[in-house]
Amino acid sequence: MADFLTRNQYFDQLCSTEGLLWMGQNTNHIPAHPAVEQAMIASIKAGEFNAYAPPLGFEALRKAVVANLGIGGVEAIITEGGVNALAMICRARCRPGTTLVTTDPTWKWPGLFARQQGAEVVEIPIYDAGTDYKLTPEALDRAVDERTAVIYIVDPNNPLGISYNRGEIEAFSQIARKNDALLVHDCTYRDFAAAHHPALKVSTENTVVSLSFSKWLGLAGLRIGAFVASAEIAEEIAGYATGVLGASVVAQRAALAGLGVKQEWMGEVLRINRQNQARLKEASEKLGFKVPLYPSNGNFLVIETLDAGVRPEALVACCKEAGIMIRQGTYHTERFGDRFIKVSTTVPTEWVDRLCERLPGLVEAARTRNFVEAQF
Repeated sequence: MADFLTRNQYFDQLCSTEGLLWMGQNTNHIPAHPAVEQAMIASIKAGEFNAYAPPLGFEALRKAVVANLGIGGVEAIITEGGVNALAMICRARCRPGTTLVTTDPTWKWPGLFARQQGAEVVEIPIYDAGTDYKLTPEALDRAVDERTAVIYIVDPNNPLGISYNRGEIEAFSQIARKNDALLVHDCTYRDFAAAHHPALKVSTENTVVSLSFSKWLGLAGLRIGAFVASAEIAEEIAGYATGVLGASVVAQRAALAGLGVKQEWMGEVLRINRQNQARLKEASEKLGFKVPLYPSNGNFLVIETLDAGVRPEALVACCKEAGIMIRQGTYHTERFGDRFIKVSTTVPTEWVDRLCERLPGLVEAARTRNFVEAQF
């Protein structure tokens, strides 16, 4: 069967699994804030979905996104998910003979988009305790040259959960500007970080920030995101949009309501996230696993299984059969993926408790698991 059909059927099976614990895609399953639910219901009752949204997004939402970043003199463009924003950016800048420079591990889809445009993807290894699992300015400077069209930095990093400080972001920005490359600062997980410094606060030149409402607000299935840049860069990238009729009206109303209650909402989300990470770390280490980065600055945790004699793919398969979806490391990196699994932590605490209770048995089953279906 063609790979694209197998992949779709894999996720269709997950979606059809009643009571599945979604703990592998960094999605937020904490019950929605009442204001967000009410905004969606009101939009549906008003029949707003019968009409197209403005092509760049509702003005109120665009202004709210910029205000939330705390940066002046820039424009927000609302997109059908954060991934759509990144696809537009790659279409705008990547060409044959150019490179997209990123890290390994990273979030893999921008690399795919760059290759679709004929660009080469340069991955800088960062799975190294010696550099605190971070990209260093020195390593980036060595990888960037006159061919570099895009520097793509996920911060906090998915899957590692590291985050960059102001000085590191300033150094990355300087390298991008020196080489006339576009610095793409993917800030999808910024709201989970202990501290975060969007690159646009350093410079609006050669810089774009991408954002998502999937993770912090829990709107993954509604497909709503954004990118923020200077008016000149925003206009350039917007010219490569495929969603020319605007993002979902209902999703935009939910996003706007979410920004309105963000301070109240995120306090509770962060509390649950920290609690779940601590519980997972304790349960994993009792089984001989290692948590190399703790606490994570994302809503997920990397757990190394290889040294304990457990293949990540085997454990993912056993968990799936038990109605628990976690992710194998090879989703993010072929080079380092055999070392770890990734578990999402913005979920109800009872989900984490159930995984921790079943984990010893699932680990024993994984040790003897030989056949594993294709995973995505």
